[in-house]
Amino acid sequence: MTVVSNASPLICLARVEQLPLLPGLFRTVHIAAEVHHEVVERGAGRPAAETVRKAAWIKVHPPRPESERAELRRRHPLGDGELGTLHLAKRLSADLVLLDERAARKLARQEGFVVMGSVGLLEAGYRRGLITDLREVYQRLLARGIFIEKRILNQSLTALNLEGL
Repeated sequence: MTVVSNASPLICLARVEQLPLLPGLFRTVHIAAEVHHEVVERGAGRPAAETVRKAAWIKVHPPRPESERAELRRRHPLGDGELGTLHLAKRLSADLVLLDERAARKLARQEGFVVMGSVGLLEAGYRRGLITDLREVYQRLLARGIFIEKRILNQSLTALNLEGL
């Protein structure tokens, strides 16, 4: 399975000590150079930076030429990371794209990609037995200021027959 990730799922999972879910769920995760730059260089000193930099299970792909990036930015008002992720997903014919941002998710679906966000990844980790207390992980998400609506987290818990927050 070819999986391409944007920065936000990497950052979100790292902030709640769940980044090891990714190699547990998928052997390899591909990221665009723009995503690597956002997480590792601009995010230096933050939870995901060092883990992503050292992760053997993450394959970093070179950036597109600036002329292509400018054209994509003109057509789609998304950040370089999101556009790099979608470009890489196309290039690799990805089976799954990991995105949290609503506009990027919408565009990815319009392009025919299957999309999963941080909550979906955490649910998958719970279903596979990689997370034992999903409710506690969701509480950490909220406590650490990660913006995911509590309503969405409660819907997730309800769907898994777990007590809400």
